[in-house]
Amino acid sequence: MIGVFDSGVGGLSVLRALVVALPDEDYIYVADSAHCPYGARSAEEIRTLSLGIGRYLADEGARLIVVACNTASAAALSALREDLAPMPIVGMVPAVKPAAARTQSGVVGVLATPATFGGALYADVVEHHAHGVRVLSQACHGLVERIEAGDLEGPETLALLRGYVEPLLAAGADTLVLGCTHYPFVIPALRRIVGEGVAILEPSEAIARQTARVLPSSPTGSGSGRRVYATTGSPSTMSAALERLLGVRGEVRALTWRDGGLCRA
Repeated sequence: MIGVFDSGVGGLSVLRALVVALPDEDYIYVADSAHCPYGARSAEEIRTLSLGIGRYLADEGARLIVVACNTASAAALSALREDLAPMPIVGMVPAVKPAAARTQSGVVGVLATPATFGGALYADVVEHHAHGVRVLSQACHGLVERIEAGDLEGPETLALLRGYVEPLLAAGADTLVLGCTHYPFVIPALRRIVGEGVAILEPSEAIARQTARVLPSSPTGSGSGRRVYATTGSPSTMSAALERLLGVRGEVRALTWRDGGLCRA
């Protein structure tokens, strides 16, 4: 199996790209909805949660884990790689490098959570790949919660997006980077605000390509294309999100946190 996890349903945008690139693989997706959103939590708490999920996925038979969450990648990627070595761990990094190469105005806006902006991964990618480009960081408080609630284009979501994006456009940004895996689900709403002249970049296809490159060979060959979904929140809510966001139906496994670890409810 390929293990995929996020604080909630945002990582389904990455799972969608993975299934397109590697359709015959088996997947297990974990949404830690009991603790969503991760963005305002401490780095120490995010590491603890991420390690618990990583160990659960390893116990379930994952041979590679995709951390489909920018916030968890920023806080816990190194800890996961150390704890689960030699299993490959693929993490998320905001697409600042391609944005810096693409921009014509020299101004790039990045939308993400406060924890992503506070992590070393983000600082490193800006330092090494944004020479000569002005990178504007915009924390999007409350946006993950709107997406988790299924409000992708409603008045409240549009108002939040305008408040976050319009200052970036006024500062000259012609390229927007979506630094949270939830945000691709509001690209249609963003397009209504920014028009077609602004590039919107998100890394899910690049993550799928990297996963294909580092995926270890399976001793039993390709999988059967099986999808397992699990959540620490409400299975019925997760099922509704699968239909709404991916257009699929699937049984959702209920998980619970117990003694610092993750197990079936």
